[in-house]
Amino acid sequence: MSALQNNLNAIKERIHQAAIACGRSAQDIKLLAVSKTFPAEDVRDAHSLGQTCFGENYVQEGVAKVLELKDLRSSLEWHFIGPIQSNKSKDVAENFDWVHSIDRIKIAQRLNDQRPSHLPPLEVCVQVNISGETSKSGIQPDDLLDICQKISDMPHLHLRGLMSIPEPTDDVQSQRKSHQQLRELLSQLQKSTALDHQKIQLDTLSMGMSSDIEAAIAEGSTMVRVGTAIFGKRTYL
Repeated sequence: MSALQNNLNAIKERIHQAAIACGRSAQDIKLLAVSKTFPAEDVRDAHSLGQTCFGENYVQEGVAKVLELKDLRSSLEWHFIGPIQSNKSKDVAENFDWVHSIDRIKIAQRLNDQRPSHLPPLEVCVQVNISGETSKSGIQPDDLLDICQKISDMPHLHLRGLMSIPEPTDDVQSQRKSHQQLRELLSQLQKSTALDHQKIQLDTLSMGMSSDIEAAIAEGSTMVRVGTAIFGKRTYL
C-alpha cells in the first residue's frame, strides 16, 4: 500500500470517528484534498484511489493542473480556495466548479460575469473572517447578509454556504468556538427572510483542516480541506 493510500485511509478514518463522536454520518462530510504545490500526477494518483474533489489556492498553478488533467475532467471536482485578484477572476470562472473564497462583492460580480454560459452556475461560498485577523481575507460577520443578498441575484453563481480559516491554535475548545461562530452565522442566514431561499442552498460549511478536523466536524462542517495530512509536507520554492 502506498503512502498516499495510507494517508487517505487515515484521514477518512478520522472523519468517520469524528462523525460518530458527535452523532453524525461521515457520508455528510466531503473530503477536499488540497493539492496546492503538489504536481498533477499526485492528483492523478489520488483520483485512482477514489478521491474526486481537489482544492487549489493559486490560480495559475490550479488552472495548469485542470488543463493537464483534462482527460479526467468529468470525474474531478475542482475547488478554488485561495484569494482571488481581479485580474485572475476570469481564469477561476472558466476552470473551477467551486469557489470558497469570495470576500467582496466586486469579485463575486466578476466571477458571475465571466462564467461561461455553457457551464453550470459556479458553486460559491462566502469567506468570513471569524478571528478578526487583519492579515486574513474574509468579510466581517456584520456584512454577511448584504453580500449574500447580492450574490443570490447573480444568475451564474449558486450560493452554497460559508468558509473560514480561523486563527491557528492547538486548543480544541478554541478551535470549536471559531467553528461554532461560523455555524451560527450560517444558521442565521438559513432563517433569514431577507434571502430568497428558492435561489440558494446554504447547505455548506467549509471549515476544518489537517489539524482541526475533529473540532470542525463536531461543529457541523460539511467539507474539510486537507492537504498536508494527505500529500505530505509542502516545499515552497
